[in-house]
Amino acid sequence: MNTTLIFVYNSDSNPISGLFDLGHKILSPSTYQCSLCALTYGPFTEKESWAEFRKSVGKPMEFLHRDEFEKKYDLEFVYPVILKKNSNIEVFMSKPEIDAMEDLDALIVAIKQRLEPTV
Repeated sequence: MNTTLIFVYNSDSNPISGLFDLGHKILSPSTYQCSLCALTYGPFTEKESWAEFRKSVGKPMEFLHRDEFEKKYDLEFVYPVILKKNSNIEVFMSKPEIDAMEDLDALIVAIKQRLEPTV
């Protein structure tokens, strides 16, 4: 079975949340609640190096806001989180691990290392 990575942002999908998140990222980025979003997106669009990584990684990926994830899978985690889905869903990278990433390059390296097959 092919592994799918599920990226769950610590934000809801409704338009009001989106506007609040945009304002928060611009006015007070250091206190923004979703480090995954802060790493992968600028104020308005996805970062180019993240888009390139997503296209090149060779694994299915799903991107959801927390409300979308909980509705679809009927599960809850501490967000943001990156999950690995095979026959079950397990944590691939936890919130503390994501929060500790210095920048997008560090996140990409960490994901690539964890995806490498173990011998």
